[in-house]
Amino acid sequence: MECETVMQELEALGKERTKKIYLSNGAQEPLFGVATGAMKPLSKKIKIDQALADELYATGNYDAMYFAGIIADPKSMDEADYERWMETAYFYMISDYIVAVTLAESDLAQSISDKWIASGEELKMSAGWSCYCWMLGNRKDEEFSERKIADMLDFVKSTIHDSPERTKSAMNNFLYTVGTSYLPLHEKALETAAQVGLVELKKDGKKSSFLNALESIEKVKTRNRIGFKRKYVRC
Repeated sequence: MECETVMQELEALGKERTKKIYLSNGAQEPLFGVATGAMKPLSKKIKIDQALADELYATGNYDAMYFAGIIADPKSMDEADYERWMETAYFYMISDYIVAVTLAESDLAQSISDKWIASGEELKMSAGWSCYCWMLGNRKDEEFSERKIADMLDFVKSTIHDSPERTKSAMNNFLYTVGTSYLPLHEKALETAAQVGLVELKKDGKKSSFLNALESIEKVKTRNRIGFKRKYVRC
């Protein structure tokens, strides 16, 4: 399917109400406002097409960028491809829910995420931590170094309160994900979450919101869902 045809189909699926929600979360024009579920019939027709995914992502249209992540072939993308996608990820819904999700299915996921976490750039750091969340929630525990994940928990404990806002959110989610989906360090994640306490997210012109990883982990624990793994990362 041609890029122009896909853009026309996405435009037809757009809803003004959805568009307003995306804009309120940081999306910018151009975009159509397509609900992610509405993209499924189109993605089933196309399946995987990396060349088309790159064309769609390059349009800068938020809906097209999201759809690109659905039809991308993560294992065919190299580090330069992921860096190129990351460079145009201008807000967290792209960095954390398109780029990080796509990267999470790649064999390069941990090495690239480590670089992004160490970059000092808010959205790159957010994408790196988020990618680990997607991986930990899907891959077998033995695919990760317990020592490495433990060190990452210690890093979260010592730096989360002084990190940029979007990075704080992703780090808090990492803490939660280790506590709920990575059995070897469940207890350490609980201890770390208790030491971290409430995480304040400051918002321009709005009241702060607060994240509580300990409370969230304990809720999952009461439902006997510790160790849960998703079957798929992408929709």
